[in-house]
Amino acid sequence: MNVYKELFMIDPDIIFLNHGSFGATPIPVLEKYQFWQRELEKQPVEFLGRRITSLLEESRTKLANHLNAEPDEIVYFPNPTTAINMVARNLIGNTSISMNMNGKRIKLQAGDEILTTNHEYGAMDRTWHYVCKRTGARYIQVPISLPLGIREDFVEYFWQFVNEKTKVIFISHITSPTALVFPVEKICERAQEKSILCIVDGAHAPGQIPVDLTQINADIYTGACHKWLLAPKGSAFLFVKKDMQAWLDPLVVSWGYESEIPSGSQYIDYHEWQGTRDMAAILTVPSAIEFQTQYGWDNVRQNCHAQAILARRKINTLLEQEPICPDQNFGQMFSVILPDQVDIDDLKARLYQDFKIEVPLINWKGKNLLRVSIQAYNNMDEIDILIDALNKMV
Repeated sequence: MNVYKELFMIDPDIIFLNHGSFGATPIPVLEKYQFWQRELEKQPVEFLGRRITSLLEESRTKLANHLNAEPDEIVYFPNPTTAINMVARNLIGNTSISMNMNGKRIKLQAGDEILTTNHEYGAMDRTWHYVCKRTGARYIQVPISLPLGIREDFVEYFWQFVNEKTKVIFISHITSPTALVFPVEKICERAQEKSILCIVDGAHAPGQIPVDLTQINADIYTGACHKWLLAPKGSAFLFVKKDMQAWLDPLVVSWGYESEIPSGSQYIDYHEWQGTRDMAAILTVPSAIEFQTQYGWDNVRQNCHAQAILARRKINTLLEQEPICPDQNFGQMFSVILPDQVDIDDLKARLYQDFKIEVPLINWKGKNLLRVSIQAYNNMDEIDILIDALNKMV
């Protein structure tokens, strides 16, 4: 019996193998979420007018400690996409202006290059395409072929594309379509040596793998709290090093701009308050962290990874496919290649309609991928049902 399954509200009739898309929040954490919503409704003026600043600071401090960062290096956003959009739009400047921050030029000009990989999240690709249209910069996607080699080879190969035009490196910690863990710490180390602004998309990382922001040493790092950290939807964070904060204007100008009661951190003042909204998801992040501590989530993650290794092996054997990366290059989420002739739209619909399996199928760079997430509420019996369904349909 899976004791963790009872802690989540996942429909028992559904085999939910898609935690990676939007997460799932445990019942005790949801109860705390609803507590904060009730607190707001009891006295909205008291809550949003007098209490919210200190409550947000407490929540930021708890998250910062969890990620080994300082509380004034972190600001909450509703999702990583919004956070990166704020940063990206600040890179759009008058081409006659060349601002610098510790040797890093922070306004893009025509001919500059943003270096990334071809494994990035689609919304982020679109964001950088927008920036390039506005600035004349180029979005360079390094082709990372599958199967993925060893980590050292990755860094050396990626770095071959760095040149004097490279002003920004944007890279995922864990990729969305292919579920690969990239060696971002080594990439950030080299970026610092070359004074290249390094931005890491860590949407899938917090809660799935250990995240130490001081050790990673990115200039900017965003992560979702609502995915593997198990907080409610609408909670994400943006980390920015203190010496990189001054150039970031707010995406939404509100009361923190020219603040009458400054907090001592322009970064917090500019970005924390974006107008009236329900802050309950953000305030629940400490409860999600406490939940994982209470239930020994380090062991849960290890067990899920072990199940993911076995599940991937079984599926690849069935489909007669080679693994796309070594076992150490993914966490609780993995992707496998499906045969070229598979109609993924039809297969996805049939998996759900006939077998009640919720799992994403993706066409990535001409390859059909099946991406499977293993969370505490999953078990190998569910994987066997997936394998049986694939055996019948593929």
